[in-house]
Amino acid sequence: MIRIEGLRKTYHSRGRDVVAVDGVDLTVPQGEIFGVLGQSGAGKSTLLRCVNLLERPDAGTVVVDGVDLTALREKQLRAARRRVGMVHQHFALLASRTAAGNVAFPLEVTGMSRADRARRVAELLDLVGLGDRASAYPAQLSGGQKQRVGIARALAAGPQVLLSDEATSALDPETTRSILDLLLDLNRRLGLTILLITHEMDVVKRVCHSAAVMRDGRFVESGQVAELLRRPDSELARGLFPLPPAEPRPGETVVDVTLSGDTADEPILAGLARRFDLDVRILNGAVETLAATRAGRLRLALPGSAAETAPALAHLRERGVLVTEAGR
Repeated sequence: MIRIEGLRKTYHSRGRDVVAVDGVDLTVPQGEIFGVLGQSGAGKSTLLRCVNLLERPDAGTVVVDGVDLTALREKQLRAARRRVGMVHQHFALLASRTAAGNVAFPLEVTGMSRADRARRVAELLDLVGLGDRASAYPAQLSGGQKQRVGIARALAAGPQVLLSDEATSALDPETTRSILDLLLDLNRRLGLTILLITHEMDVVKRVCHSAAVMRDGRFVESGQVAELLRRPDSELARGLFPLPPAEPRPGETVVDVTLSGDTADEPILAGLARRFDLDVRILNGAVETLAATRAGRLRLALPGSAAETAPALAHLRERGVLVTEAGR
């Protein structure tokens, strides 16, 4: 659905060139939620604006639903952008228009009839849970309600792709969860492909099927979240499930284990204790649901030296559990 190859964007500032996006490749299959995670200045927002060509890249291609947007003339590009909805960090609503008026605005631009607009707006406001707030102005809405209006407006033209620019960073934690749950529901119900950027690890944890970590205009790692969890060197995996230091007792071997998919719900540790007659201690960790995947990391203490616990750890690896030295 989205394919980016060799994307590069440079700005000229104060007499020098600043590379915001440096040769990024990205593929987002249809119906997937892909998160780009990074701190301020990493190049995330520039990348997102290049996807719908609000910023034209200096090099590279952007293909959405089989159409190379970088090859289109301006008139063709305006038409192609209707397939791509955009949700903004600070809502970007028109203060002089009601919720219904804001959602109707892009439909007015396309020339849709008044009656058809009214039907479509009512349908969209119901979809985002604001059917009873159609006549409210932005000043009368909470932050979460404003973002729901923004999402409804982004969906007005029936896009196949939704871009989310830090859509929850201005919201409190509870409202953030409700907006992320809405995006996940829309992804499932409408088959929307969603590309979102964020600096919050919890956003990736709650809704993303795949993710990339961006730094200095480049992806330092990317892939399906479930696959990244199985990589011992994954920065994303460590961020999703951080394990605080824990003090082992004398004579114990401490390891970190990463569980994903079937292993996250199987009685792996109980079986290990029975088979090897071990008293396994869980020092810390968690098992949670990441989008639709169960996953987690645990820090375990096993009685005995590294040599003595080696058979038990080999058994875990045979069961598909990633086992690494604690803290690595």
